[in-house]
Amino acid sequence: MSSSPKLDETLREAIIAKPQVVLDDKDIMHALVAANERAMGGNVVDLRGIAMERLEARLDRLEDTHRSVIAAAYENLAGTNQVQRAVLRLLDPVDFETFLRDLGTEVAEVLRVDAIRLVLESSQAERGASLERLDDVLTVAQPGFVDSYLTAGRNAVARQVTLRQLQQATPQVYGRRADWIRSEACLKLDLGSGRLPGMLALGAEDPHQFTPQLGTDLLSFFAGVFERTMRRWLS
Repeated sequence: MSSSPKLDETLREAIIAKPQVVLDDKDIMHALVAANERAMGGNVVDLRGIAMERLEARLDRLEDTHRSVIAAAYENLAGTNQVQRAVLRLLDPVDFETFLRDLGTEVAEVLRVDAIRLVLESSQAERGASLERLDDVLTVAQPGFVDSYLTAGRNAVARQVTLRQLQQATPQVYGRRADWIRSEACLKLDLGSGRLPGMLALGAEDPHQFTPQLGTDLLSFFAGVFERTMRRWLS
């Protein structure tokens, strides 16, 4: 007479009726494989069990990769949607002052940044009343400032899009908001033949929102649309 405990008849019939349920349950399969290895003893090498462990490890890696790809695709889609909405908002204003005010409010909100500043180089030092009214979004700098700021004073070529983290933001760019800006995306602007370059600075309180490892395709597109819009206003 066998001393092995018998499986409950109801449970046995349920397993026979739906064996796929057992095969699909990872915990049950682990328990069965472990029981099989104990039954074989320590002197027997179970090549099938080793192969299963390797396959499971590969499956886990594939699942992680799959989740990462889906997350990256979702983030890219969300980013594309943000930039498209921001571009449409840029095209709405019918006068330049409204265009700049919307840049620092509605457009900044769409792009989910804490500050947007437009930097224009000019050899004229005077500030008019219109510039005073737009001080929250517009700043005027001396010629050469944009390239020097983008390259941090190094002898290098300024890229169209520069992403970086900041220990201390520059008040000349961000004004009174400089104290809490910890990362930025700087877009160099070509404002047309015969004009000095400009820069659009997107500042964030989150130090990880803009880092050099991030892609720049969407921001390059936004910079291209913005500089073409600026040429229209400056013509």
